[in-house]
Amino acid sequence: MAYELTGKIKLIKDTEQFSSGFTKREMVVTVEDGNYPQDINLEFLKDKISLLDSVSVGQEVTVSFDIRGREYNGRYFNNLVGWKVTAGAGAEQAASSYPTENPAPAGGFDAFDEDIPF
Repeated sequence: MAYELTGKIKLIKDTEQFSSGFTKREMVVTVEDGNYPQDINLEFLKDKISLLDSVSVGQEVTVSFDIRGREYNGRYFNNLVGWKVTAGAGAEQAASSYPTENPAPAGGFDAFDEDIPF
């Protein structure tokens, strides 16, 4: 399931490369939430790290992300993994790793629900 948040970029970290060849890059977005703004850390993995090249600190963005969870030694951890960044409120240009040349099917996106293996 995909989620979305909108806020202002507080920090974009450098790309981290691990000995296994795995790469990630993190971004912190400040989301106004009543009296207490929330600093939300999102990570971008592998080929998605290039999405952060088109945005900068202080910029208003909308980020689409998935929530990933795992267990390690009896403790549970969650990660917010970004896959799309749209710059500015209502901006038409989106930095996305998904192709946009194929339009949605005539029946809408619900037509794909039965084909998804997860």
